[in-house]
Amino acid sequence: MGTGMLSFLSLLPIIVVAIFLVGLRWPASKAMPISFIVAVGLALFVWQVPGAQVAAASINGLVTAGTLLYIIFGAILLLNTLQESGGIRAIRQGFTDISPDRRIQVIIIAWLFGSFIEGASGFGTPAAVAVPLMVGLGFPAMAAVIAGMVIQSTPVSFGAVGTPVLVGIQTGLSADQGITNDFLALVTAIGGKVSILHMIAGTLVPLFVVALMTRFFGKNKSYTEGIKVWKFALFASFSMTIPYVIVANTLGPEFPSMVGGLVGLAIVVSAAKKGFLMPSKEEAWDFEGKSKWDPEWTGNIEIKDIAHKSGNMSIMRAWSPYILVGSFLVLTRLTVLPLNGWMKAWTVSFNNIFGSEISASFQPLYLPGTIFILVSILTYFIHGMNASAYKKAWAQSGKTTVAASTALIFTVPMVQVFANTGGGAAGFDKMPIELANGAAALAGEFWPFFATFIGGLGAFIAGSNTVSNMMFSLFQYDVGSQIGVDPTWIVALQAVGGAAGNMICVHNVVAASAVVGLVGKEGTVIRKTLLPFAYYALIVGAIGYSIVWYSEKGFFNVGTFVAAAIAVAAIYIIASNKKRAEILISNGNSFGAK
Repeated sequence: MGTGMLSFLSLLPIIVVAIFLVGLRWPASKAMPISFIVAVGLALFVWQVPGAQVAAASINGLVTAGTLLYIIFGAILLLNTLQESGGIRAIRQGFTDISPDRRIQVIIIAWLFGSFIEGASGFGTPAAVAVPLMVGLGFPAMAAVIAGMVIQSTPVSFGAVGTPVLVGIQTGLSADQGITNDFLALVTAIGGKVSILHMIAGTLVPLFVVALMTRFFGKNKSYTEGIKVWKFALFASFSMTIPYVIVANTLGPEFPSMVGGLVGLAIVVSAAKKGFLMPSKEEAWDFEGKSKWDPEWTGNIEIKDIAHKSGNMSIMRAWSPYILVGSFLVLTRLTVLPLNGWMKAWTVSFNNIFGSEISASFQPLYLPGTIFILVSILTYFIHGMNASAYKKAWAQSGKTTVAASTALIFTVPMVQVFANTGGGAAGFDKMPIELANGAAALAGEFWPFFATFIGGLGAFIAGSNTVSNMMFSLFQYDVGSQIGVDPTWIVALQAVGGAAGNMICVHNVVAASAVVGLVGKEGTVIRKTLLPFAYYALIVGAIGYSIVWYSEKGFFNVGTFVAAAIAVAAIYIIASNKKRAEILISNGNSFGAK
């Protein structure tokens, strides 16, 4: 069977997702079972993978789905605990004191706080923390999910203390021991290149977040209202990405996102309190009243305005659960501390499932869900809650988690079947590699443009930048060598594309939506995050092409022109929207004078 046909067949499970989930807007609980069946059918009858291996991959997927549901439950429980204790009300008031403007709030919470949590924990934890926090502050659930997904890009490559680079890339490349004698040094150098590419593409991410929010969830359905805070958005972007790049190129891949997010928070919150680049109170942007919201925007978790039993709560006391979450995540992820080993000591393993080479395992204490539950219990005492309110938080959290289970128990097994189709009697490579082979055969010297999209596709399928890097890093390295360019830059493009793919990853969207009770609307979320993903992958691919072909084609090559076109378009949009806003203000003043 030819490369083209194998690539097309490998694409079928993804085509099913595109048609039913994104195109027809079916809920994931209905679309993903079809995709799973297609993947199983291809594995058994085309790739001729033994049935025991397919079943083992499915069981592995179910184990992974169970760990995701555990994390989701913990995140929802923490949100409900804070709601019942009155903590959410105090946090909401604290943000209002900084700025009542929702555009400013979403940048601080999603971009900066989310980057810090991503650096500390990764694996979708930022969405489990930042998304429900935004809903608690009064954001529509869908707006919060979209914001949480779009920022799952720049910080992701260095999430979970550098796991996508240190584990993902290193594991992928180490399959070929002839590449280098020091893989750690190689991947550390690649990590530095990854940070530079992310900084360039990530410059506009906060602006994308606010523009999408005002366009889809504002009264006037206008990108302009979001773009009006472009100065603050760029300031927040550089406050995170400059220390991020410095750390990546001096200290290594472990701490760029964590330090970048933390430094950015300190700079931006301090500046915001002093009014630096902030819109005036008269210009503050907010959502319309909830009675005017589209029903599609809201989940089945209702955030109530519950005050603390004493009438008020200090900001520090209200924020203490999130401070504890951040602290525990950092302390348990640093391998130099003994707590890391203690949390990993208990491992539940299912080795060689059904006699296959596939094994599944998880570490219950190390999962973020355990930290969320622990902090929820501590919050009961810190916030002085009563037992009936806390019992209500547990009950509601259980109901919401159950509602999310149907989608995940098909989504993750589909991923595992798809990724474990190697070694079949037909002799084909596993589906992701066959898919990439087809793209490489078509691309030739233009591969840098495709490299980021392959990385993104890997994350879309697997739900993980780390897994995408494991699958494709060596493939990307080999393609780079074959077309005669520096292969480490091609691997860097893979890593950046894999990070950007988290914006549209099905099971990340399912998990983030489930945390706020937005089950069944995953396709709508992905439709809205496709544009920022396409921007991210395209501009990084263009820059990558320019870099790898610079010595042969000079500075003025196709990549440079594409990147410049995107930059000019962004500047034009910002400038034209600024003029449009000034005209609207002028007309408003004239009307008022009359």
